[in-house]
Amino acid sequence: MIDLQSLKALIDGNKYKVTILSNASSFLYHSIENLNWLGFYILNDDTLYLGPFQGRIACIEIPKGKGVCGNTILIDKPLVVDNVLEYPGHIACDSNSRSEICIPLHIEGKTYGLLDIDSPIFNRFDESLKNELIEASKIIEEALEKAI
Repeated sequence: MIDLQSLKALIDGNKYKVTILSNASSFLYHSIENLNWLGFYILNDDTLYLGPFQGRIACIEIPKGKGVCGNTILIDKPLVVDNVLEYPGHIACDSNSRSEICIPLHIEGKTYGLLDIDSPIFNRFDESLKNELIEASKIIEEALEKAI
């Protein structure tokens, strides 16, 4: 279980978005087992740009509508992929990834970016973990709305 109260205490009141995203990525990465990447992408125009993360090196730019991340922005709702090897157009930054979840983030009603998480295990993101991550994302959105 993700300690959502601790996440809120860690990031609430931080002045800068990069600080919030940096600490949130570390907190979540170390709170969830069996991950190989967790981080944020920031939307600028129609392209996602790499933000703070934990894990191996990552793709720097992802066009809207491409891969799991780009499609999450297109549909503007959480997207769980149980087997990335079967996902059409999957962008493999880490060849060890087997499942992925992306959750869009919003500031003042506008899409800001997303939380992206990869696992080396198939079917890693069940409904319970998905719901916890959606709640964590809401906490992150609240902190981002107050930051500069």
